[in-house]
Amino acid sequence: MAERPYTLLSCSMSIDGYLDSAEGERLILSNEADLDRVDEVRAGCDAILVGATTVRKDNPRLLVRRAERREERVARGLKPSPVKVTVTCRSDLDPAARFFATGESEKLVYCPAASITAARSRLGAVATVVDGGERVSMRALSEDLADRGVGRLMVEGGGTIHTQFLADDLADELQLVVAPFFVGDSRARRLVDDGRFPARPGHPATLVDVRRIGEVVLLRYALSPRFEDSGEVS
Repeated sequence: MAERPYTLLSCSMSIDGYLDSAEGERLILSNEADLDRVDEVRAGCDAILVGATTVRKDNPRLLVRRAERREERVARGLKPSPVKVTVTCRSDLDPAARFFATGESEKLVYCPAASITAARSRLGAVATVVDGGERVSMRALSEDLADRGVGRLMVEGGGTIHTQFLADDLADELQLVVAPFFVGDSRARRLVDDGRFPARPGHPATLVDVRRIGEVVLLRYALSPRFEDSGEVS
């Protein structure tokens, strides 16, 4: 089997399993202490992956925020922040989005072969556009990232991307934060879509740690034998 990076899924949801509201305004599911924890996890990764919808809707920077963590990475011969990765079917991403406009690390955009010309025309000046074949699969993407030197991949969403990694058994770890409220609107985005997942009734994931962080709760699950037990949630 081809190599792939150690893959950690990181996400936050409401008590009833929603990643966002059905309204246009972004739903805040975390707090400053948890965001600092996420920043520490980012600093220990080689690449961060989000879907194109997340790039368009949330306009994230995906950078390591704390100066001392950036400096530590540079001291190890790395860029201040990990490589940024996204996946798009239609290549309709804004080259001025913060995903592309911030940070010194490489930006990678995976898209189907049918969209490669349009994607390179639109994004080629701000990112490396990778031909993902007829349909971009997360397994092929992961193997390509490994070939590019990515040993540890952090996947920050959204729901479609999480679904694909989980259903294809490509995730080694899940760090799931639960916010203390309900969304209660079936129009909103859930954590995952329908699918057959390796962690299912009769074959559960292993809960390895639980931490209260203010009013949110962090659940850490081992999803594969490759799980790296650091001894604490980091």
